[in-house]
Amino acid sequence: MSTKLFEPLTIRGVTLPNRVVIPPMCMYCAEEGHATAFHRTHYGKFAFGGAGLVFVEATGVTRAGRITNGCLGIYDEDHIDSLAPIAQQIGEMGAKSCLQLAHAGRKASTQRAWQGNGPLTQENIDAGDERWTVIAPSAVPFSEGWEMPRAMTRADMDEVIEAFVTGAERALAAGFDMVEIHMAHGYLLQSFLTPLANQRTDEYGGSLENRIRFPLEVALAVRAALPEDVPLFARISATDWIEGGWEPEDSVVLARLLKRAGVDVVDCSSGGNMLHGATNASLQRGPAYQAHFAKMLREEVGVMTQAVGLIRTPELAEQLLQDGTADLIAIGRQALFDPFWAHHAAERLGVTNWDAWPPQYGWWLSKWKRGLASMDEAPLD
Repeated sequence: MSTKLFEPLTIRGVTLPNRVVIPPMCMYCAEEGHATAFHRTHYGKFAFGGAGLVFVEATGVTRAGRITNGCLGIYDEDHIDSLAPIAQQIGEMGAKSCLQLAHAGRKASTQRAWQGNGPLTQENIDAGDERWTVIAPSAVPFSEGWEMPRAMTRADMDEVIEAFVTGAERALAAGFDMVEIHMAHGYLLQSFLTPLANQRTDEYGGSLENRIRFPLEVALAVRAALPEDVPLFARISATDWIEGGWEPEDSVVLARLLKRAGVDVVDCSSGGNMLHGATNASLQRGPAYQAHFAKMLREEVGVMTQAVGLIRTPELAEQLLQDGTADLIAIGRQALFDPFWAHHAAERLGVTNWDAWPPQYGWWLSKWKRGLASMDEAPLD
């Protein structure tokens, strides 16, 4: 039996061994932007578990661009040294690696998720967290009680573009196979896109064409800095899920321009311009509730897409690929629950390849499977 989920996929000069992706998920436990032993174990286990592509979480291109005091950074040359072992370990386990480059904009300088995911309190400051000035397209806070951002000047915008470019160069120096630009979830670049946050009256505000202008400048600059054979992803919020905000038809326009700018894959998430941080916790959600956005962009723009959002079972992941919904399937929280999701999915779909497992495991488990088969046991779960 053949499956699309375990077919290789070549993007520019990089071939993924399968279509299972671990998307970026913030862990909020970096130290002054540096990755720790936790991160090495955390990301290594996903490659160990059979995923074809492993994203490393939102990594701030500037110090003030981090979401929290515990977020990863790549704003200092020294950050390369803590990230390099992660990229190396992912590669040694047979997967490919991608670093997500991010700037939190008006959602920066906030609490870690388990502390409340909101503005820093005095208790957080007393415990050692630092509060800093946040920037955004306009002086419009994310919500009541959040930091009032400073509206960005042209000089600010140039500095951010340079930071994204430098971040991409440092990501490659650390050994990552590709990079992703974070344009979703209400963070800086997405806040330029949505009229909920962008109230500028210059050439970067107002019309859809103007609101797209700055994120597109970032994409063009990063693409120009990357070697031709290095893939570039962009994560977008396909909709704000809020009346008067960013709409799916806007995403079609954006995706078309991103493709023209050299973006290879559009990573289709949604939301983030509402309370509950970068999640869609206030929405009524079901299996693959965002996947239709990936299908829409794939069909209308002709760009490769990545589907994400409550895709929990191997059967659903395979169906989405067979139906032409997306080219890649991102398994997030399900992978936190089961880091070996990809290997288990292959077993469920009847395409187990013991050579894809770490040899120290595959040798034992292949014997185990043969023993189970001789006893007419059910497939491994």
